Amino acid sequence: MTATTTEKQPTPTGRHPQRWLILGVICLAQLTVLLDNTILSVAIPSLNRELNASATDVQWMINAYALVQSGLLLTAGNAADRYGRKKLLVAGLALFGIGSLAAGLAQSSGQLIAARAGMGVGGALLMTTTLAVVVQIFDDAERVKAIALWSTVNSLGFAAGPLIGGAMLDHFWWGAIFLINIPVVVIGLAAVVTLVPESKNPQGEKPDLLGALLSTIGMTAVVYAIISGPEHGWTSGHVLTAAGVGAVVLAGFALWELRIPYPMLDMHFFRNRTFVGAVAGAILVAFGMSGSLFLLTQHLQFVLGYDPLDAGLRTAPLALTIVALNLTGVGPRLLPKLGTPVAIGAGMTAVSAGLAAIAVLGRDGYSGMFLGLVVMGAGIALAAPAMANAIMGAIPREKAGVGAGINGTLAEFGNGLGVAVLGAVLNSRFAALVPGVVGAASLPAALAAADGPAEAKAVSDGFAQGLETSQLVGAVAVLAGGLLAAVLLRRAEQGQRVEPDAGA
Repeated sequence: MTATTTEKQPTPTGRHPQRWLILGVICLAQLTVLLDNTILSVAIPSLNRELNASATDVQWMINAYALVQSGLLLTAGNAADRYGRKKLLVAGLALFGIGSLAAGLAQSSGQLIAARAGMGVGGALLMTTTLAVVVQIFDDAERVKAIALWSTVNSLGFAAGPLIGGAMLDHFWWGAIFLINIPVVVIGLAAVVTLVPESKNPQGEKPDLLGALLSTIGMTAVVYAIISGPEHGWTSGHVLTAAGVGAVVLAGFALWELRIPYPMLDMHFFRNRTFVGAVAGAILVAFGMSGSLFLLTQHLQFVLGYDPLDAGLRTAPLALTIVALNLTGVGPRLLPKLGTPVAIGAGMTAVSAGLAAIAVLGRDGYSGMFLGLVVMGAGIALAAPAMANAIMGAIPREKAGVGAGINGTLAEFGNGLGVAVLGAVLNSRFAALVPGVVGAASLPAALAAADGPAEAKAVSDGFAQGLETSQLVGAVAVLAGGLLAAVLLRRAEQGQRVEPDAGA
């Protein structure tokens, strides 16, 4: 592999003289991208009121960002390797800033959904190039520490979105949660242009543009079917057509990836049971974490009556637990002692238990939610390093960048799927419990349409029961994924032990 480097050169020891400052800049950009995965969830009541957004509109505001980003991650990584990581990092920051400005100034649900999709393009470039630059500027001795810090920022950014969003909404209108990105983008652009060295592989793999298009269309169609189910009916032609289109396009994507010499996603990886087990766990941790935060912020505001800032503060134990355990290295230290299958199984079980505690114990107050959030955070801190290690260990070292892209893509897909599936369960249960008032409308609209205090209470109770049901569905899905991942990884380890013995 040939790499060209401009800007400041590494020291004779191979270490870039400003590597830690560059890491700080990269982490700032990464934090902004990840915050936008969850920051919108705390603004749902404001969007319902000020943009007259329905529950389906809100889900698309959230999913447009995640789905576009997940569909482009692998292509963005390949393009960065071929055309220059610094160039693509600058382009990603610029696109993200433009999308943030458009989102902050949006006057309708449609405009905000389109702006979020544009932000997703910039986010895909940033998610891939930041890690690529980290790998480029740190040698083997420091790379593990640098990537650990990068990963900690990932967890912090994802879980702290509701807290920061709540603080912003306590003082400003909802658009401020996007406009706050712009000064960060400006600082990031200046720092990247000044500090980050250019690097690229002129003989790198060609971007798989058709694969990116097919994967984005396929995932969008499937999630659209899930979101539309409560409104149109799960067996309606509208929903079945969208689901069928998604299934056909994703099948075409898989066939295309098998045929081309430089696939966005090497489908042969799925023959490796270690890879499959880790992938199942990664998707379902993201599924449970993203979906539960989407539901939890609504529960705190709509059911328990907290304002946006208080709701955001009450989600903080999840972020703080993850960051505390990651910074102290508890997860990485336990991994060699427990083994990958046990670490993933135990971590996923804890995430599932946390979701169940939020659903059952948090229905009447915050104390049960607090316990659930801490348990969830502990589970994620244990399972996430084990899953990342398993995914990267199952892929040839020369394709480590592809492995990182796969991990990011599947995590983003899990995020979007969690919001879509658990949101659809909520809406479906809500509509079944209060059919005369709700339909596909949001809770504020349903309360406004209620005829008297008794019916309003029935609407609120129905929404709370819908939240409980959807959180329990998430808990079951995460537990099943954890057990599946643990079994697959255990069998893969046993197979690896048997093969050398057979060869002997």
